[in-house]
Amino acid sequence: MNAIDLRDVSIAVGDRVVFDGIGLSIALGEFIGVLGANGAGKTTLMRAILGLLPLRRGEIRVLGRKATRGNAAIGYMPQIRSALPGPRLNGRDYLAGVVDGHRLGLPMAGKAGRMEIDRVLDLVGGRDLANRPLAEISGGERQRLLLAQALIGRPRVLLLDEPLISLDPRHQGDVVELVKAVQVELSATVLFSAHELNPLLGAIDRVLYLGNGDVALGTVDEVITAPVLSRLYGAEIEVVRLRGRIFVMSGGSDVECCAHRHDIGGGYHTAPRRGETPNA
Repeated sequence: MNAIDLRDVSIAVGDRVVFDGIGLSIALGEFIGVLGANGAGKTTLMRAILGLLPLRRGEIRVLGRKATRGNAAIGYMPQIRSALPGPRLNGRDYLAGVVDGHRLGLPMAGKAGRMEIDRVLDLVGGRDLANRPLAEISGGERQRLLLAQALIGRPRVLLLDEPLISLDPRHQGDVVELVKAVQVELSATVLFSAHELNPLLGAIDRVLYLGNGDVALGTVDEVITAPVLSRLYGAEIEVVRLRGRIFVMSGGSDVECCAHRHDIGGGYHTAPRRGETPNA
């Protein structure tokens, strides 16, 4: 049994076809870096695995079962680029009541609920955040809380949607190291989306690159090549390796450098407001 299987999957968002007949398998316990051009479908893919989007064709299976809304086996960390809701709440209150996109609040009450919050805070090294107001925590600490929230209920699959957004390189490294440690301890399967590959090097088992309605899944050396990425970007791509880092270049520009923007239909816009539909 695989953690995730996609079989001839096609997905459209409005009139735009995001994926057209893709197939892939992710093994139990793999750490997958999910990369791609702006608007290539990183969030769309995760929402489909969560059972939140209808498929035009094909099937998605999670742990051997058809993907359905509210799957307790999946922990989801959504894109969040602004402050956490309810700044007067503390970390413990947030974990007990936040909506994470597919589960509402903590699925247990009283002593069991408190023990579960303590467990996930310990997993992410965030026990000191329990009683601190959300308004006082840093970006890196915010990501620890969001990861802790995704771990409630002991999920076997973690979908982490751009957890490095708005973090500086040092804090990006801290988040990747933390996720890797949690993944190893729990033997979880992780899909970790990002705009840039370099922070994930050394942590991922394979990379899943999205583009042009298609995907490429394999090791970094198999996928991060000029022919593969040129096909996915629909443009001539050059891959430059320098001092242990990898740069994806087109026309002399690094195509992975715009980490704080999202491109839909050729135009840039900022992150969605609460309640709006996230980017593809």
